[in-house]
Amino acid sequence: MPRYDQAQQVTLGRDFARALDPVLLARDCGLDPDPVQAGLLTTTSRKVLVNCCRQWGKSTTTGLIALHECLYVAPAMIVLVSPSQPQSTELFKKIHGFWERLPGAPEAHQESLTRMELANGSRIVSLPGSEKTTRGYSGATLVIMDEAARVPDELLAAVRPMLATTSGRFFALTTPAGKRGWFYEAWSRGEAWERVTVKGGECPRISSAFLEEERSALGPLRFSQEYECEFIDAETSVFATELIEQAMTDDFEPFIARAA
Repeated sequence: MPRYDQAQQVTLGRDFARALDPVLLARDCGLDPDPVQAGLLTTTSRKVLVNCCRQWGKSTTTGLIALHECLYVAPAMIVLVSPSQPQSTELFKKIHGFWERLPGAPEAHQESLTRMELANGSRIVSLPGSEKTTRGYSGATLVIMDEAARVPDELLAAVRPMLATTSGRFFALTTPAGKRGWFYEAWSRGEAWERVTVKGGECPRISSAFLEEERSALGPLRFSQEYECEFIDAETSVFATELIEQAMTDDFEPFIARAA
């Protein structure tokens, strides 16, 4: 068996502890997660919906989840998807920054502005919100979809098969964008999803004074969407979604045509 000096033993012990507890990884990257962030970092759920206020830190937290996957589930395949390439690239930059900060992280064999491959075989790829450009990827162990409420249904259909052979995990994070689209349906009626939500008033990093300024500037409807995680009908809607759903019924006898 190899013999390690005291410094090497400390390093190995710290690395082993980080593998078991992603919160330690976050702290070694210079962050101290709040309780909800810590819960998200340590969840074992395969399918997670994150419906949170602006500036809560959902992309930061899932970026740390991606880095942990790269280090301790190697060779991992991480796919980042959002409505546009710049948005996906921003999430990639967060992960790259954490990797640079982390002592003892494996070296990169390949790097670009949108992807990276580490010496342990793990890969991170950021993709634009185009159904055509995502179909060529498979074998993902983790998919993170940012601004998921603004991702069209056809892009979701192209992304989901990436996880078919890996039993990988899927994190969808967003602020609401109206009562429409796949995220709203999954949040309202979907099964087998873990749901995480944090409103502005519950975020310890956002002051009550700032929230009052935002409420005054945005108005109550926009504020409730951006900071209270509410799904709001579009201003052009003639009838509220609740009224339409209340008017619908399937409690009737089936219609059977009779011969003349």
